[in-house]
Amino acid sequence: MSKLHTLCVFCGSNPGIDHAFLAAAEEVGRLLASQGTRLVYGGGRIGLMGAVADAALAHGGDVIGVIPKSLLEKEVAHCGLTELRVVTSMHERKAMMAELADGFVALPGGIGTLEEFFEIWTWGQLGLHHKPFGLLNVAGFFDPLLAFLDRLADQRFLRPEHRGMLCTRSVAGDLLHEMAEYQPIDVWKWLSSAES
Repeated sequence: MSKLHTLCVFCGSNPGIDHAFLAAAEEVGRLLASQGTRLVYGGGRIGLMGAVADAALAHGGDVIGVIPKSLLEKEVAHCGLTELRVVTSMHERKAMMAELADGFVALPGGIGTLEEFFEIWTWGQLGLHHKPFGLLNVAGFFDPLLAFLDRLADQRFLRPEHRGMLCTRSVAGDLLHEMAEYQPIDVWKWLSSAES
């Protein structure tokens, strides 16, 4: 099994209404710390963002937060991290998290979480990175989204190869294991065959 030295977690700055979301964030943080995997995330101390960071720190993990200066107060920056990097823009934030990470996981969250995750998926689809990415489908949170993604594939707006890039599990340990086993597709080989 390949090692994910650093995992980027996208998640909500709110806890959501289901306690399972908070418990899952805490479990991800604990698992990463126990495996010696560094956590990179958006740098907040509230909601699921704070929960995953606090759990990793409580179990001896290294945590890097990346937050734009404009969100220092809105997302209530976490001042107890191993390292907090303050950047100038959301674009810089996403680029830095992507550069630091060996893989990406989305927990429940809002449109910011989805936007970050879909950009990473798009970059993977274009062959700009070959890193695994997955959804932790806590309490069926992502079921409607997964159904919509299948509809995109059925309507030929999403190739089966690209749909298959997405790792999805409901248990954190299972998802991390699947991501460690991930074998990237050769995007350029597919593009060449599609054009011929």
